[in-house]
Amino acid sequence: MPKIPLKWLEESVDLNGASADQVAAALARVGLEEEGIEGGGVSGPVVVGYVQSVVPERQSNGKTINWCHVDVGPYNEQMASAVLPGSEANWTGRGIVCGAHNFTVGDFVVVALPGSVLPGDFAISARKTYGHISDGMICSARELGLGDEHAGIIVLTEYLNISSTTPLIQRMPLDHGMGYRPQAMMPLTPGADAKHLLGLDESTIEINVTPDRGYSFSIRGVAREYSHATGQEFRDPAAIAVTGTASGGFEVSIEDNAPIRGNVGCDRFAARILRGFDPSAPSPQEMKRRLEQAGMRSVSLAVDVTNYVMLELGHPLHAYDLAKVTAPLVVRRASGSDKLTTLDGVERNLDLEDILVCDSTGGHGARPVGLGGVMGGLETEVSETTTDILLEAAHWDPITIARTARRHRLGSEASRRYERGVDTALAAIAIERALTLMQQYGGGVIEDVYTDIDNTVPPKAIAMDVAFPGEIVGVDYDPEAVVASLEKVGCVVDRDAESLLVTPPTWRGDLVAPINLVEEVGRLHGYANVPSVLPVAPPGRGYTHEQRVRHTVARTLAESGLTEVLTYPFMSPARLDELQIPEGDIRRDVVRLANPLSAEQPLLRTSIMATLVDALRVNLSRGAQDVGIYEVGRVYRASRIGDISGTYQGDTIEPDDIARLDAALGDQPRRVGGIMTGARLAADWSGPAVPFEWSDAVAAVERVASAVGVPVTVAPEQFAPWHPGRCAAFFAEGFGLVGVAGELHPRVLEDLGLSARTVAFELVLDPLVAASAGVIASATPVAGHPLAKEDFAFVVDVSVTAGDLVSVLRAGHEFVEDVRVFDVYQGAQVGEGKKSVAVNVVMRAPDRTLSGDEVLAVRTALIAAATDEFGAALR
Repeated sequence: MPKIPLKWLEESVDLNGASADQVAAALARVGLEEEGIEGGGVSGPVVVGYVQSVVPERQSNGKTINWCHVDVGPYNEQMASAVLPGSEANWTGRGIVCGAHNFTVGDFVVVALPGSVLPGDFAISARKTYGHISDGMICSARELGLGDEHAGIIVLTEYLNISSTTPLIQRMPLDHGMGYRPQAMMPLTPGADAKHLLGLDESTIEINVTPDRGYSFSIRGVAREYSHATGQEFRDPAAIAVTGTASGGFEVSIEDNAPIRGNVGCDRFAARILRGFDPSAPSPQEMKRRLEQAGMRSVSLAVDVTNYVMLELGHPLHAYDLAKVTAPLVVRRASGSDKLTTLDGVERNLDLEDILVCDSTGGHGARPVGLGGVMGGLETEVSETTTDILLEAAHWDPITIARTARRHRLGSEASRRYERGVDTALAAIAIERALTLMQQYGGGVIEDVYTDIDNTVPPKAIAMDVAFPGEIVGVDYDPEAVVASLEKVGCVVDRDAESLLVTPPTWRGDLVAPINLVEEVGRLHGYANVPSVLPVAPPGRGYTHEQRVRHTVARTLAESGLTEVLTYPFMSPARLDELQIPEGDIRRDVVRLANPLSAEQPLLRTSIMATLVDALRVNLSRGAQDVGIYEVGRVYRASRIGDISGTYQGDTIEPDDIARLDAALGDQPRRVGGIMTGARLAADWSGPAVPFEWSDAVAAVERVASAVGVPVTVAPEQFAPWHPGRCAAFFAEGFGLVGVAGELHPRVLEDLGLSARTVAFELVLDPLVAASAGVIASATPVAGHPLAKEDFAFVVDVSVTAGDLVSVLRAGHEFVEDVRVFDVYQGAQVGEGKKSVAVNVVMRAPDRTLSGDEVLAVRTALIAAATDEFGAALR
C-alpha cells in the first residue's frame, strides 16, 4: 500500500491547508481508502541548538555522560546555578545531559525543549539526572521518528550535508523538469524551528489501492484523484518535454519468441546514457526524507533518483553500470539453463516463462542481467565507482510479471506496479525526469540520442450509450455530466447524439468495457449520492433444496456448540502424508494449480480435514485450549477434468457453452467436517471439565443426519486419518459410505502438532441432499400419555455392535419410542468372546396409557427380536 507525503502531493495539486484527515476523507470519496496517517507526531518547541560546551563526566556505574550547554536563541534562560566546572562565569543557555558522543563544541543539533512531545507521546520536561537539571533533550533520528539510527544524535551539518555558514534551503519543492526550486534560504540559526527544517510537521497518508487502480501507486495518480474529489487543478508532474533524438542510442533488441497466453512480455523498452556522473554525490536531504516518508530507505544518489521518480510518476526504472554491460541488450524468455543473481544476492534458477533483460557478454543476449519488471542483476548494478549510467524504462506484461514475482517469492516495488499496469506512454518521460535529477545533483552529460522501441497498442475505444450509466446506477445522470466525468479521468469522448465512443487514457488499462466507464461516472459523482434501494425479491423463489439442506446442517452444528470457520481450499503435497492417506486412495486424486497463491500450497484439497486442521492449529497457537469448529465447503478431484473445447467470442456465453464448461470440470463434492479438542464442558463449581471424546464426533454426524431426515447406519471402520480402534463409518441406504467420525490417529496428531485425543468427523453432503429430496420436516408431537421404562442386559457376541442391537430393538415393536445404551461389559461373568450390552427402552402408546400386559408383550417381543437376530441371551 503506497504512502503519500502530503508536502510532495501538494506540488501536483493544491491542498489549501487541508489536514491529513481532510485529505484522506476526500480521497475516500473517489475510492482510495485510507489505511493510516503517519507523521506530524511532534509538537511543541523543537529547535536548532548550538553546542557551546561539552564536559564528559564518568559516573559510578561506569557510564560516561556529557554535561552540555546549548544555545537555543530566544529560548535561552539565565541559570545562575548552571556554572561550568572550573569556571566562575555564569552562562546563558540550556544545560542538557546527553549520553551520545558523536558531537562536539560548535555543532548544530536538534533540541526538544520542555513542553515538547515526540513520537510515541513522549513528553519532554526538565528533570534531575546524573546530578544535573537537564533542561531538554538533544535528539537522535529515532527519537524524532526520522529513522532507526539511535547510536548518536543528529548533527545538522552532517545530516543536511551543508556547512554551518552555507545558506540553508528550508523547503525545496520540485519545479517539474527543472529539479529543486529554493523557496526560502537562511543559515543555521540557534532557536530556529527544527520541525519545519526536518519535515517533522509533515504528514503521510497510507492508502489502500485495489488491483485495478495501479495508477494510484504514485504521487501523480493520487494527485489526479484528489483533483477529482475536490475540483482543485491537477498539475501533471509528467508534463515535461523529452529532449534528444530517439535513434542511435544504446542497442536493444526485443526477442520474445515464446509469448505466454498470446501476450508479448515486453512491448516498450527505452534506454538512455548519462556519462561523467559523480557516484559520491549525496542525495538531497529533501529527497531522502520523502523516500523515508514513503517507506523506502536512501541508498545512493543514482538509486534514490530512480526510486523517487517511480514514486512520483508511477513508472519503475532500472540503472545499469554502463561499464559492466555489453551491447546489445536483448529482451527474451529464459531458457532451461539460465541463472541470475539478483540484487538481493540470491542466485535464482529461471523458469521458461520468466522474461529477462540480457546483455551480450559471452554472445548475443547470452548473459541475464535483470529479471524483467521485478529486480535487476547483481553483476551490473550501479556502485560507488559507477561514472557512466545506462537507465532503462520498459513496459512489461502484467500477468508475466505477477507470475514471475510469485514464482520467485520476489515481490518488489517495481513488480507491484507492473503487475497492476503502468502507463505505456511514460517510459521516455520517466528517463528524462530521472537523468535530469541525476545530472543536477551528480553532474555528468546526458547523451542526445536514446533508444525507444515502442510496440505498444493504443487503448481500444469503447462504445456506450450516454444513458447507460444512469440505467445501471439508478441515478438520472445528465448526458453532459456523463461526458464531463469521463473526460475528467482522461478519456477522449466522441459523441454522436446518444452514442458515445470513449477512448481511455494510457494510464487506465482497467477501462475495457462500458461497465468500467459506469463505475467512473458513479464514483466521480459520489458514491454517497447513489440511493440505497432494497431490491424486490421475485415471487416464487427461495432457497433450493440443496441450499436448505446446507443451512440445516450448519445450523445444527452451531446449535451443538461448534463454531463455523472458512478456510482456503489449498494444501501442500505433504499434507496427505501427514494425514496418513494411503497410496491409491481417492483422496490422492489431486488437482494441481497452474498459478497457486502460495508455492507451498499448490494443490486443491481433497478432504475438508486437510485444511480444517490448520484452523485448529491457529486457534491453539493463540492460546485457545477448548476448540470445536466446523466447515461446510467443497473438495476437489482431478479424475473428471476434461478439455475445454471451443472458443468464445462476443459479449455473451450461451447455455451450450456453460454446459461444455461444466462437463470439463472435475468432481467438486460438497462436504461438512468438524474437529474438536480440549473440553466440551469447562470445569466449574459443579464438577470437573468434560473432555471431547470420539462419541461426540459420532453424535455430531447423527444429529446432522437426523436434522435432514436421512437415516444412517453406523459400523466400526479403519479409515485414515482416524484411530483404527475409535473410528465409526456411516452408511446411507442406496449411497454407501457417507461419513466417518471418531478420534484422530495419535501419529497424525503428533505430526500436525495437535493435542492428544482430538476428535473429528467428515460427512459427504451430496448423498444427503439426494436422499432427503421430498422429505418434509415436521415436528414430533408432544406425547400426552405416561411412558413406561424397561432395562435389558443382552449377552451377545463381541462382534455385534451396540448400534445394530439398538436398531433391531427400535424396530421390535410399535410402542418402542427410544432405546439408549447405558453400559457395556466384557469379562468372566459373560464368558469369552461375549459382551453384555445394557439398554434402556422407553415405551409409550400415542392414544392411551399402556397396561401391564401390554408392557410385558413389548418386553417379550424385544427379547425375541434380539434372540432371533443375534442369538442374544438375557443376562
